[in-house]
Parts: sequence; C-alpha cells; structure tokens
Amino acid sequence: MWWLALHLPQLSLEAFAATLGDSSHDRPVALVADHRITAVNAAAAQCGIQPGIKRATALALSGELLLGQAAAERDAAALQAVAHAALAFTPAVTLHDTQTVLLEVHASLRLFGGLAALRRRLKETLAPLGHAVHSAAAPTALGAALLARWPDGGRGVTADLPTLRARLDSAPVWLLGPGKAHWDALQGMGLHTLADLRQMPRAGVARRFSEELLDELDRAYGQRPDPRLWVELPAAFETRLELFARADTTEQVLFGAAVLLARLVAWAGARQSRVAAFTLHMQHEPRHRESTAPSTTLRIELAEPALDPAHLQTLLRERLARITLAAPTLELRLHCHQLVHAGPPNGELFPSRGSEAEGLVRLLERLRARLGDEQVHRLQAVADHRPERASRAVPALTAVGATTEVGRAAMKLVDSALPLHRPVWLLPEPLPLSERDTLPLLDGRPLQLLSGPERIEAGWWDGTPAARDYFIAQAEDSSLVWVWRSRLPVAAGEVNWFLQGRFG
Repeated sequence: MWWLALHLPQLSLEAFAATLGDSSHDRPVALVADHRITAVNAAAAQCGIQPGIKRATALALSGELLLGQAAAERDAAALQAVAHAALAFTPAVTLHDTQTVLLEVHASLRLFGGLAALRRRLKETLAPLGHAVHSAAAPTALGAALLARWPDGGRGVTADLPTLRARLDSAPVWLLGPGKAHWDALQGMGLHTLADLRQMPRAGVARRFSEELLDELDRAYGQRPDPRLWVELPAAFETRLELFARADTTEQVLFGAAVLLARLVAWAGARQSRVAAFTLHMQHEPRHRESTAPSTTLRIELAEPALDPAHLQTLLRERLARITLAAPTLELRLHCHQLVHAGPPNGELFPSRGSEAEGLVRLLERLRARLGDEQVHRLQAVADHRPERASRAVPALTAVGATTEVGRAAMKLVDSALPLHRPVWLLPEPLPLSERDTLPLLDGRPLQLLSGPERIEAGWWDGTPAARDYFIAQAEDSSLVWVWRSRLPVAAGEVNWFLQGRFG
C-alpha cells in the first residue's frame, strides 16, 4: 500500500480567517479556548504571542489583536471539505485526526501519471480551499501522517519500509499522540526520539506509560495492522459558515460565500458530477420589527451544469448585486442536491461547436443573473410563413440540466447556418417605400432586385391575411435588404413596396 498524508497545521486559524474580510489579512489574529491562546498567525507571532499563553497576556502584547473563539464544528467542516477534494483522486480516504487526512493512492498512481503528478493535481484542487498543506508519502498510514507533521524535514516521499523506519528513528517522540501527552516524563528519562523509545523494554514502557503508545509505534513502523474507516460522501451537500462580524453589504456576504462555493465544488468533484443548481441562505440579525424577514434565500440555477468556482461565484455576485439585504447577515448556509453526473471537459486547442455553445450558455446565465429571468428572452420558431409571426420571445431558461432548451438551442445555432434568403434583423413594422418605374426606392435611390419573388400567402384563418412577394435587393451602398410588394393590385396612391429587414 502507498499512503499520502495531508497535514493542515493552521486549519483552525484558516477556518476562522475565512469568516473575516480582506481588511483583516495583515492584522494579528489568534484563537482562544478556555482563556488560553490555541493558534496564532504570523502577525501575532511577531508581537510575541504564542499558543498556550493567557488571553489577557496576549491582549497586553498587542492592542490590535483580533481574537476568535476556537470551534471544533467549524474546523470539522473545513477538514471535511479537504477530504471531499481528496475523494476525487481515490475512494480510500480517511481522517487521521482533526488536522490530517490520509489517502491510499497505490491504485491511483497509474491513472494520474505517478505520485508526483498526483500530488501536483491534488495541490491545485486544494488551492481554492485556502489551506496551507504539508504532505508526505510512505508505505504505512501512520508513518505518512507522522512525517507530514514533522516540521524538521520529515515531509516528502519515503520509497520503502526500511527507509521509512530509518527516517522515523530520528523523529521526536511527541509526534505520537500518547508521546505528546507523556512528553515531560519521556524527556526526563532521556527518550527524545522514536529510536530511543524502541530500545526500551516493551513491558516497562507499557506499564509506565500505556499500551496505546506501543500500538501507535508498531503501526507507524508497519509491524501491526492499521485498519481505517473510509470517508463516505453525503447524497446532498449542506454546509454553513458563521460570520465573525455581521455583513452589512452583499460584497461581505460574497466573501464568505466564496468559501462555501469552494467546498461545494470539492464535493461535486468527488462525485464526478457538475452543479446544476444551489441555494444560499443568509441568516439575518434579529430585529425588533416584525416586518424584517429572518433570512434571505437565493436559488441559482445553471443553464448548463458547471464545476468552475469562478463561474459560480460570478453568477452569485450578479444575483447579490440585485438585492438589498433586509438586515445584516450573521450566518451563511449553502445547500445543493441537484447534480448532473458527467466527466470533466476535454481540453481543446481550437474552438469546437461544444465550446462555442458553452460560451453562449454562460453568457445567457450571466445576463439572467444580472437582469433577472423575466428580462432575458430567446426567439422560438413558430409554424407560420409570415415573418412577423414566425417567431416569438420566450424565457431564455425553462429547465435545469444538461438537456435544457437553451442548451439545445445554442448547439443547434452553432451546428447550422441561418438560411441565406432570410435576414436576421427584421424591422418591428414593415417600412413603406416609394417607387419609381415600378422599382422600390430606399433613401431616394432605386434598389436593384437580385432574387425573387418568394411568394407568401397565409393568415386567412386568423383575420390578418398576407399575400406578398418577397425580394432580396441591393442598395446603393451595396448592402442587402429584404423587401416585399403586395401580390394583389392596390388602389391608386397606396403604397405597394415595403422594407421588411436587412442582412447583416
């Protein structure tokens, strides 16, 4: 077996920082639990603040210190997103502790082109989650986890079991869970490394400390089985993020929602699917006015399922720009249960009909998000020979999924060219034209008839009959226009020629 460990040393702090705005990036930040500091960022460390000191001492060292409460639930949600991202590379993913995810990747190496390529792809997938990741590969699960946690050069790739045991011999005892709990006693006995511990009588170690210490030691060295429970993906996606400060603007809401969207993409990627729709719930600050809604819900439906966090964030930004928050937002929840199972799109050197249709669909999605569904329409063909009645405007999106009408219409538009004898640009109403020597005039100059007539006679069933002969004509500036004349004789002084449209 071949194990890859992902250790996130600043997971708690990074999960808390996800609730802050951009203005807090350079500010000293620390987490506190039971009135003691548990994690600090680089700016806080420069002020002399270290994990373990009291809260009052930390505030005395820096008046600008931003303190947040450590939350196991928040950390678990962040770690779960990392596990979901890892499931896109192997089904054998397990949680080692609150900061480490383990992947059994032996069966995946050939698929991804080797361990180096897999680690590179995994790093790119984890990047949107915003975590610093230390990774190590080893033949045993616990051995890989210990090397990933080792700050003094333990990370990297260990090719075989003898090499792993040699590297672990120089690792500090506190890397083991029980070893950290008994660190003072072990150090007092002169046991600093795992090699020192292995040289001691096992019965004495078990009696003085615990059997658990020896069990972890044996599992790390591959001398005892190490069964694991695999992470299972939920059928529907649900995650929440409690904001540190209330969000008064939609831009602040979008900052927190970007974190939830990154988790959504990780979950959908693990299911080898794309997102068809998702719902964002914004929980507002309670107000005394009964008219204030407790929450605002935004549902985003995609014309074409996607797995691009930037695209999903763009659609959400356009929708948020159209609303006014009823009250400051305190908590965000993201829900998704509509997925379309599909593999990742193939990379293309040159544009194809598929990529062109996708570009048109994304344009429609963005217009719908910015202007509203009722403001974006498309033309639908109608079985009528009269040009002014041959199409009608319908909503640009009528369903969700890969087989939506707009998706089919976009692909059909790319696949087939428009008939050359019908212009795309039709006038709202036919424009009357004067004539000279039986030829129509446009801007006072005669038109040259190139083709026609195309006879249309319809509409007797609805009381608006049309009996016309259509021609393609060339104007003085060489542009092409579409004109028609009445097939039936007209009275003297009545207009006989009309301009119906122009060719682009």
